Amino acid sequence: MAAATPTHQATKRRRLSISSSPLNDLTDELLFLILDRLAADDPRALKSFSLLSRACHAAESRHRRILRPFRPDLLPADLRLSLSRCKRITDMGLGCIAVGCPEMRDISLRWCIGVTHLGLDLLALKCKKLNILDLSYTMIVKKCFPAIMKLQNLQVLLLVGCNGIDDDALTSLDQECSKSLQVLDMSNSCNVTHVGVQSVVKAMPNLLELNLSYCSPVTPCMSSSFEMIHKLQTLKLDGCQFMADGLKSIGKSCVSLRELSLSKCSGVTDTDLSFVMSRLKNLLKLDVTCCRKITDASLAAITTSCPSLISLRMESCSLLSGEGLQLIGKHCSHLEELDLTDTDLDDEGLKALSGCSKLSSLKIGICLRITDEGLSHISKSCPDLRDIDLYRSGAITDEGVSHIAQGCPMLESINMSYCTKITDRSLSSLSKCTKLNTLEIRGCPMVSSAGLSEIATGCRLLSKLDIKKCFEINDLGMIFLSQFSHNLRQINLSYCSVTDIGLISLSSICGLQNMTIVHLAGVTPNGLIAALMVCGLRKVKLHEAFKSMVPSHMLKVVEARGCLFQWINKPYQVTLEPCDVWKQQSQDLLAQ
Repeated sequence: MAAATPTHQATKRRRLSISSSPLNDLTDELLFLILDRLAADDPRALKSFSLLSRACHAAESRHRRILRPFRPDLLPADLRLSLSRCKRITDMGLGCIAVGCPEMRDISLRWCIGVTHLGLDLLALKCKKLNILDLSYTMIVKKCFPAIMKLQNLQVLLLVGCNGIDDDALTSLDQECSKSLQVLDMSNSCNVTHVGVQSVVKAMPNLLELNLSYCSPVTPCMSSSFEMIHKLQTLKLDGCQFMADGLKSIGKSCVSLRELSLSKCSGVTDTDLSFVMSRLKNLLKLDVTCCRKITDASLAAITTSCPSLISLRMESCSLLSGEGLQLIGKHCSHLEELDLTDTDLDDEGLKALSGCSKLSSLKIGICLRITDEGLSHISKSCPDLRDIDLYRSGAITDEGVSHIAQGCPMLESINMSYCTKITDRSLSSLSKCTKLNTLEIRGCPMVSSAGLSEIATGCRLLSKLDIKKCFEINDLGMIFLSQFSHNLRQINLSYCSVTDIGLISLSSICGLQNMTIVHLAGVTPNGLIAALMVCGLRKVKLHEAFKSMVPSHMLKVVEARGCLFQWINKPYQVTLEPCDVWKQQSQDLLAQ
């Protein structure tokens, strides 16, 4: 035993000398060059290097470019793979995946612009069990369709923003098209017209969900073609222009619909929407966001014809009256999700909504007529509420927030941005909501680090925090977050009174991924770099002024570790405009 001690101590000294060597002072860029040389001489040398110390093991892990499972037979049979935004992937790489993973069930090639029909042909040939294929924003053209459409098990096909697809490509679809396809998303495919859509519905009769948002105008001819899809349950036409009788034809052709989305559509009128609602008796979800021509007549048709609705979105339907909005609570008691942002909703409307006891999500931002009294009705009747948005509803005070915190113990997300009357009392009340994971209090000048400290200690699941323009929040708040908010993933600190001390404290949160730090007067370039070097951020928004202050090689080191910088060039502006003034300015801009 005596002889073994010196050997053990010598080994310990050798380990200490390695871990404290100048190697640890090298940037990842230089270290990777060294490892490349080692691998070129002897690939096994990398394994030996990784065993030298924990730091060496971590460096070798970051250097790896290939994942090779020791037991591929243990991979799940329903393998899922996402290669989204891997823009350097080509047909060769996709071919290797196809050959090596014949049991693939789900693959995303979103933004893989190097993939052509050759790679997709091989994928379809080898991975015949594919259920889900995402080719959004790729360069696919007519040549790609024959192989894809013969995948007999394909159920979901996403072709968002594929501008290489046009009517000619879609008319090539024939009876060999897979009859298993249930979901097709061709939104933002600007070269597809009603001719191509008719080809699609003819070739895919078993579709359950079709998304043609932001595509060509909806004509009666296109709408009538939907009749060929007898089982269609979800139809999304967001951002489309409806030609005369185009919407009415949907009511005649799609009587089995359960979900209809018309967000930001032009040409939607009371007459047409009322007719559609009278035909879609089994509708469960409706989105008419920013359909600015509809009035209480449409609302009456919606609430009387579709009492089983579980989701209703009516943001910025500015012609709806407060009295009309009361119809929702009186007739649609099954609602779970309701969006009345930027409407004429008042306390009587909220009182009527107390009949919707199943509500889990309520968005009532920019509703200037609601007060604490209205929130008290919601708190008493909606115990399952998980998400509430009060953005710029300026009459809300601490009392209203206290009602929600006490009556809705399942609360997970709350947005009180620019509710300028709230103080630390609101944060103290919310600290009792232990499931809270999202807190947005941007532009609330009366909250301070004292209130934030209560959130940090009480809401341990907090993952998203926006405290922009909370001028009284300083380093103390950051220290509490670093000690208790270990689940924090995203934070906006702009305009706060945080210095280098607070920023470096935040960097100790291992999972922090996204940070916005624009106009932080107390943060120096040295403090910024120190914080960035410690934490593994994936995205950072900074003011452009920092770009010239921080050494470029240091920024490259952080970028090499996977961090994306977004440089913001916004003027310094601390003025908080009253909610009614802000709303009027927004309406004036819209009118222009």
